[in-house]
Amino acid sequence: MELGHKISESTHKKIFTLITHLIRNPIHGVVNIHPGYSSMLLTLDKMANIDDTIRVVENILDVVQNSEPPEGKLVEVPVLYGGNYGKDIQRVVQFSKLSEGEIIQRHQTRNYLVYFLGFSPGFPYLGGMDQDLTTPRIQTPRKRVPQGSVAIAGGQTGIYPFPSPGGWNLIGRTPLKIFNISNPQNSLIQMGDKVQFKSISKDKYELLKESNGA
Repeated sequence: MELGHKISESTHKKIFTLITHLIRNPIHGVVNIHPGYSSMLLTLDKMANIDDTIRVVENILDVVQNSEPPEGKLVEVPVLYGGNYGKDIQRVVQFSKLSEGEIIQRHQTRNYLVYFLGFSPGFPYLGGMDQDLTTPRIQTPRKRVPQGSVAIAGGQTGIYPFPSPGGWNLIGRTPLKIFNISNPQNSLIQMGDKVQFKSISKDKYELLKESNGA
């Protein structure tokens, strides 16, 4: 389902409103919902009728088009930038022509909208990054990116909730656990939230890591 043609907060609002309705009022035969920046994929079981499902969704769109999605919260995420915790920050320096300090300052002065959670469970795709920080993905993805890594790919930024393969540029790491795999609804970051990063020292990082059990 295409609900727009570009990344925008207005399109996100449509998708978030529709998803919220579908979660609260499940459609028979829909087994999973996959949101994107401007689209949404519904996965159906093999017994579901696609045409009937399309008609139901079209009717729901008419009902919710003027509705407001749930209000998100502001989540402050502490980050230890650079060094061994952000091994690709010099690559961002290379592409942006900014100093490491300028990159950190610009990265942490925005409130980022959580457009959706993807490619692994709980990975937040964050919109609103300073486009001067735009940096292409690394040519050879890593086999293992550490949990909590804060990264940049193109004009996007995000956080790796678990150790996983990945090709984004690592600029720092948070000691917080952002996704609750046993109870996703109690995760720190949800679709529709706003995220603000805050630079911290290594001592503060280790203290928070110990207290959060990360």
